[in-house]
Amino acid sequence: MTATVDKTKRIERWYFGGVASAMAACCTHPLDLLKVHIQTQQGKLSLFSMAKKLFKTDGVLGFYNGLSASVMRQLTYSMTRFAVYDFGRKSLTRDRRAMPFYEKVGLAGLAGAMGGFVGTPADMINVRMQNDVKLPPEQRRAYKHAIDGLVRVIREEGPLKLFNGATMATTRAVCVTVGQLACYDQIKGMLLGTPLFKKDNEMLHFASSFTAGGIATLLTMPLDVMKTRMMNAPPGTYSSIFACFKDIAVNGPQGFFKGFMPAFVRLGPHTVLTFMFLEQIRMNFGDDPPQKH
Repeated sequence: MTATVDKTKRIERWYFGGVASAMAACCTHPLDLLKVHIQTQQGKLSLFSMAKKLFKTDGVLGFYNGLSASVMRQLTYSMTRFAVYDFGRKSLTRDRRAMPFYEKVGLAGLAGAMGGFVGTPADMINVRMQNDVKLPPEQRRAYKHAIDGLVRVIREEGPLKLFNGATMATTRAVCVTVGQLACYDQIKGMLLGTPLFKKDNEMLHFASSFTAGGIATLLTMPLDVMKTRMMNAPPGTYSSIFACFKDIAVNGPQGFFKGFMPAFVRLGPHTVLTFMFLEQIRMNFGDDPPQKH
């Protein structure tokens, strides 16, 4: 008689995280696109006003400009960080029951750094494709899709151009991965077995991912604020990132967390959807755990 396997105990495969992140990106892409438009605008349109303007000029499909690049980014950036984190976690827990939180943070930081660097080319193409519609027709790059963008950048600007901004992208990826993967793991373990969450189910996944999304937003906000401040400042205002940091810090730490809700509106849903999809993929397509004899 075949033993019944508990689906919640199934083990995920290395590529599940990248697939789940790509699925989540398809759902949250319009929010990501609006965020890029707001960060690069000359005026001060609100999220709703920017959405209305985009709908008027490009219709519903305008909200999905650059979707191929967004998916490619998740299949490079997120697949790498999830795979590295998953491999490290399995290796470190092979002969013991659980990892301490500091090990999860260290592993997530390493995974994020690797994923951020690998995903930089797709991230750059993603931003360009999303922002292309705002440029005058004669200045638009008009990439057909993400692969076309990569090929044209290599041909027209050289391969090194693909890694412009790699330092900032990698640093941000470390913060995001610590907030998402390490904190999700830790929070899920803490909640599981409490009176409110006795089973590994969708409610547990939602609560853990929602909290992890908030933590990831808090960790990345200082970087996002500095990046936006430096992008919008007149030439020569800041000699370095540290100079920008000091300028913001003069008015207290709260300056690094301006606009928390708009930032969470983008990163929060993507975090929740990624882990909700990941858990469902794991339960339905994951490997069964080794049977004990």
